[in-house]
Amino acid sequence: MVNSCDGIFPQGEKSGFAYWARTMECVRAFVCIKMRRCFAIATKELQINEAIRDKEVRVIGEDGSQLGIMQTSAALDQALNKNLDLVKIAPQATPPVCRIMDYGKYRFEQSKREKEAKKNQKTIDIKEIRLSLNIDTHDFDTKVGHAKRFLGEGNKVKVSIRFRGREMAHASLGHGIMKRFVDALEQYGTVERMPKLEGRSMVMFMNAKPPAKPAAGESGEASK
Repeated sequence: MVNSCDGIFPQGEKSGFAYWARTMECVRAFVCIKMRRCFAIATKELQINEAIRDKEVRVIGEDGSQLGIMQTSAALDQALNKNLDLVKIAPQATPPVCRIMDYGKYRFEQSKREKEAKKNQKTIDIKEIRLSLNIDTHDFDTKVGHAKRFLGEGNKVKVSIRFRGREMAHASLGHGIMKRFVDALEQYGTVERMPKLEGRSMVMFMNAKPPAKPAAGESGEASK
């Protein structure tokens, strides 16, 4: 392992342009190794390179081959000679298990997988339907239609009634409208939270109804 530039120049070549050029080349190589290791130490998820303080480790090669137990310094030299990293993948083992790999590439691919997993996750939105005490039949049916579509898409539905002025004295009417609404959506959703007064509003939440499971023997009959 190169720790300084001393001893790499022939005697008598420590002056002039050639000496300066070789010195800069040595410094670049030295800084590259140190920067590579500093990056590794700053990583919290896994211990890699000089962050591994164990005296000896069991080593797996970059191709998955078992390289056996060796001194950590020797394993690190093997990794750096291949321009790769030594990564501790099983710290609880005795001795700890390390793998030689391109850690930057590993983190990049891991990030891609995490993004892909998030992309495939289904997000559940909360859609709000606002009713009123004096809602007419046509408007009520329209709101029911919207709720059917929202629940059919797997979303939650927040149903609210805003009481105005003296309407607060008729909270029971609000409960009646909420019940009508739930009954109209019986095939599409279930009540997650019963109607409850919040200030001057009555609020209820509904969940999408899970798909009905086929009755026992139904799938067998269908295949005949």
